[in-house]
Amino acid sequence: MNDLQAPDIEWVALSPSLIVFGAAILGVLIEAFLPRKQRYYAEVAVSTLALAGAFAAVVGLAASGHGTDDAQVAGMGALAVDGPALFLQGVLCLVGLVSVLLFAERRLEPALHGASVDSFAAAPAAVPGGPAEREAEKAGWTTTEIFPLLLFAVGGMLLFPAANDLLVLFIALEVLSLPLYLLCALARRRRLLSQEAAVKYFLLGAFASAFLLFGVALLYGYAGTVSYAGIADVVSGEPGAIEPGLAGTMGNDALLLIGGAMLVMGLLFKVGAVPFHMWTPDVYQGAPTPVTGFMAAATKVAAFGALLRLLYVVLPGLRWDWEPVLWGVTIASMVGGAVVAITQTDVKRLLAYSSIAHAGFILAGVVAVTEDGVSSVLFYLGAYSFVTLGAFAVVTLVRDSGGEATHLSKWAGLGRRSPLLASVFALFLLAFAGIPLTSGFAGKFAVFRAAADSGAMGLVVVGVLASAIAAFFYIRVIVLMFFSEPKADGPSVVIPSPLTSTVVGLAAVVTIVLGVAPQFFLDLAGQAGVFVH
Repeated sequence: MNDLQAPDIEWVALSPSLIVFGAAILGVLIEAFLPRKQRYYAEVAVSTLALAGAFAAVVGLAASGHGTDDAQVAGMGALAVDGPALFLQGVLCLVGLVSVLLFAERRLEPALHGASVDSFAAAPAAVPGGPAEREAEKAGWTTTEIFPLLLFAVGGMLLFPAANDLLVLFIALEVLSLPLYLLCALARRRRLLSQEAAVKYFLLGAFASAFLLFGVALLYGYAGTVSYAGIADVVSGEPGAIEPGLAGTMGNDALLLIGGAMLVMGLLFKVGAVPFHMWTPDVYQGAPTPVTGFMAAATKVAAFGALLRLLYVVLPGLRWDWEPVLWGVTIASMVGGAVVAITQTDVKRLLAYSSIAHAGFILAGVVAVTEDGVSSVLFYLGAYSFVTLGAFAVVTLVRDSGGEATHLSKWAGLGRRSPLLASVFALFLLAFAGIPLTSGFAGKFAVFRAAADSGAMGLVVVGVLASAIAAFFYIRVIVLMFFSEPKADGPSVVIPSPLTSTVVGLAAVVTIVLGVAPQFFLDLAGQAGVFVH
């Protein structure tokens, strides 16, 4: 008689993901059974508590040593609980928590036909039960299903950088992607543009997922296992591996090389690196701006975490094969994103091409293939996330009678109409440009130093030149806001509620703190820079 062994699941080690997924399921039940008038407050409360609880669980795991000495592989080898995973999961929980505030603000979007922004802003919209809120409920603006979708996406993102086998990697990719496709289609003022963006994202994302899945199949065919450690042993020819390794399996090298290339291709699509970036400007422009901010920040964090683990844990033995390819992708992303951004006239498309350039800057740290490279990427991702959320939060506030005023011509003279808002947006642009005393400077300095120490000085030179090009269009927007005459039909700025003010304020504080005193957080990222094998 065969003895069946019960699976040994480390529930505490998996608690951050379990908390978020449990709250997402609870959110679906709220949508099904709670009256419409009560859903909004219930969904906001559940989402906030779940993400705060997940962050507390991450901190608890890190404090107990799981991020350093007691790093482990949990869930029967499916997930890694180590420094990089916990650091990125903590960043993702914070990004999700801040995004909940932005998503909650969407119910106050002025969508009255023919109503002006000024009249809507003057109404007591933030007062529960006020006339603006009652009018919004009549029009069905309270799209509360966005909250469980957000939680499902965050749950998938928590699994993505921690995945320790290829099947979990693919499942996590689908779990985080499908909610994002739906969220991109939920804009109310520009419904056609939003749905077009969602369809483009879905179709291109499906192709990328197919490439990744085919890569999984090829690597399994080569190594006979989907475990990261098992594949790495086969590639390096470790004793006891399932197959003799790369040097002794010359007939199967094509499976390994093509499979690894397809996996990397699928992940590069998610980070928006050239030449897999074509979806980025259209989706950033068409999606609701709070969704764009969440997607731009969180997806990069999760995808770069998965890419780091794949290259550093599974394919370090193929470094001489993938490193030249990543050099080309890095240079193309830095230069292409910076140059094309100069021609943009829409602020969301400008930020989209800016994100492509930043993907190249982060890849410079990935190419370093050192512990310093890992820690610099972790720090950069954390800093970049909050700057991005703050920038898109400001974009939601610049409006005219037609809704969000994203065309740059509408931003002329904004510094005279709303000097505080324009100053905060200028701070975020300077951080994107990497100006000293901002988090962007500390992040770029860290990744460029790691790249230089590893011998990739050519990438550093190209990165500095690309940063100089990028600084041009960032400063151009600042000049437009502060040194141009405001137009008579220029945008009015909606009076921000406490939610949006909190998001912008938090992002500004993090940007300054990480720029003025980054050492503590650099040390924290350095301690979290070792993968468990």
